[in-house]
Amino acid sequence: MSMGSSEVIFLRGSASHVFCYDSCFSKSNPIFPAKSRVKCRKSRVYAGSLNCSRTHGNSRGVNGIHQIGYGNDAIKPYRFLSCRCQQVGKNSGLTAEDVNGSWLGDRTVKQNPSSEVNALNVGGLVEEAQQVLEEKKKFATNGKISGGDPDSSMDSLEDEAWNLLRDSVLTYCGSPIGTIAAKDPTGKVLANYDQVFIRDFIPSGIAFLLKGEYDIVRNFLLHTLQLQSWEKTMDCHSPGQGLMPASFKVRSVPLDGDELAKEEVLDPDFGEAAIGRVAPVDSGLWWIILLRAYGKCSGDLTVQERVDVQTGIKMILKLCLADGFDMFPTLLVTDGSCMIDRRMGIHGHPLEIQALFYSALLSSRDMLTAEDGSQDLLRALNNRLVALSFHIREYYWIDMKKLNEIYRYKTEEYSYDAVNKFNIYPDQISPWLVEWMPNRGGYLIGNLQPAHMDFRFFSLGNLWSITSSLATKEQSHAILDLIEAKWSDLIADMPLKICYPALEGQEWKIITGSDPKNTPWSYHNGGSWPTLLWQLTVACIKMGRPEIAEKAVEIAEKRIAKDRWPEYYDTKRARFIGKQACLHQTWSIAGYLVAKLLLKNPSTAKILINDEDEDLANLAFSCMVDNNPRRKRGRKPPKKSPFII
Repeated sequence: MSMGSSEVIFLRGSASHVFCYDSCFSKSNPIFPAKSRVKCRKSRVYAGSLNCSRTHGNSRGVNGIHQIGYGNDAIKPYRFLSCRCQQVGKNSGLTAEDVNGSWLGDRTVKQNPSSEVNALNVGGLVEEAQQVLEEKKKFATNGKISGGDPDSSMDSLEDEAWNLLRDSVLTYCGSPIGTIAAKDPTGKVLANYDQVFIRDFIPSGIAFLLKGEYDIVRNFLLHTLQLQSWEKTMDCHSPGQGLMPASFKVRSVPLDGDELAKEEVLDPDFGEAAIGRVAPVDSGLWWIILLRAYGKCSGDLTVQERVDVQTGIKMILKLCLADGFDMFPTLLVTDGSCMIDRRMGIHGHPLEIQALFYSALLSSRDMLTAEDGSQDLLRALNNRLVALSFHIREYYWIDMKKLNEIYRYKTEEYSYDAVNKFNIYPDQISPWLVEWMPNRGGYLIGNLQPAHMDFRFFSLGNLWSITSSLATKEQSHAILDLIEAKWSDLIADMPLKICYPALEGQEWKIITGSDPKNTPWSYHNGGSWPTLLWQLTVACIKMGRPEIAEKAVEIAEKRIAKDRWPEYYDTKRARFIGKQACLHQTWSIAGYLVAKLLLKNPSTAKILINDEDEDLANLAFSCMVDNNPRRKRGRKPPKKSPFII
């Protein structure tokens, strides 16, 4: 199938199995023994025997067949995604909160459970309710139903972190579906922090995978996939097909004709309600990375092999691989499209997006099923991998040797063989960089565009370049060498600087628009983010240097719990809790837990790591040796290359 052709996929079977997975249709999950009868409603409504049905606004299922079009055919918008639970009886005392408590493990078992069970006189609910209460007792002790966990002797800090993580779990129709951004015990909720963010859930999902709790990750993957096909608009304009939402929330709305019965609705945000109205580029890339991690960790490959999941992967890839006006193999994106979701001068080709893009391409290649319709997509994918790896390794890399080359660049070169291909002016080298660059070590710069190099060090982009093998082995070690050499700047009193250095003075005013939240050494502008511990740990384990991550985790443990798990830290040495930081931030908690779990069992990091592909590296190397466009056009690919080129 060509990249520009239309394609229609028919998903056969019941909606619950193929397109609309939900626990209301399954009793296989031991964590929810009574979930098929739990009412998806506010706690004031009593639960009875319920009939759960999935409702999609404009979609129509005929004999269990759903149609999804993509390519040149527009997808019909799904105006809402809901679990409609029809009420049958109103005499039960078992609420949705009771059953949710059996998974969350943070509610106290009542004084007289027998009287609570005796009050349930609705058919077969008695036996199931007893089972729920028993599971609540077990789960309240260690957060898991199964006993004998080798990690049950975790210290109090890890216990606290697990309790807080589980308390942040959001349920949808009785099933765990994700973790909200933050849950302050005082009840204070900042704008949209009560939602599940795609990027924020990644460390939470990895933590649950490493603990062997796969259902919440499976639910998250499949439910967010259903949201992918929504058609949201901003000023009458719709984003490209395949876009994943930045976040979603669960809303409870009354059913027509019955004020007591409720239905739960998933309400996604694609950026049309976000601050700055920026669509997330990284959500779909993180979704693919988590999907691969789920399969490798759980051994359950049936999820990634599903027709709807395969279609979702292809839609994300087609959105990212679409031809445009850009000359470079890197993704061209606007400011605020990733973890740094405010104006910070990262528009263009930010390193973070390129590293995630590269990892998502490799992960997709591992998961795409072999079929005729995938050949053109695989060809485009492999060609992009080669070009992207060459481009980043060659032009984004900087160390003392490269800095000396840039210092002596000639400008205004017009030729295919120009050394200064992007017309970089040597005066762009800032005085801070001349003093800061160590003799040993290097890093990938934050951005590259014509006549512009962003020399700031961005932690996530560099760490994920190591994890995904976008950086070479030598470059990866050099990045870790630089982190060690500049420990007091990048780690300091709380890991880890999101970027270095901060924008200050007139530069801050011009680039950030005088953003009062991104003042120097705060938030995205040089603030320190504890969640980055888990990416640091993965990168260090991959390169056989876990002691670097261990040292950073030890520093974090001295303060992070006492400071109530803040979102970020301020000042150059991260001595203050962020001036607007939300406390009990979920991905700060999950990032710490993932780091601890990986350090205890380093082999589990393989679920996130992309190993170096020698054939891919050889092709990229050939580009580096012979990158004259005229010669490239006539060069034939290696005869034994496994790639489709």
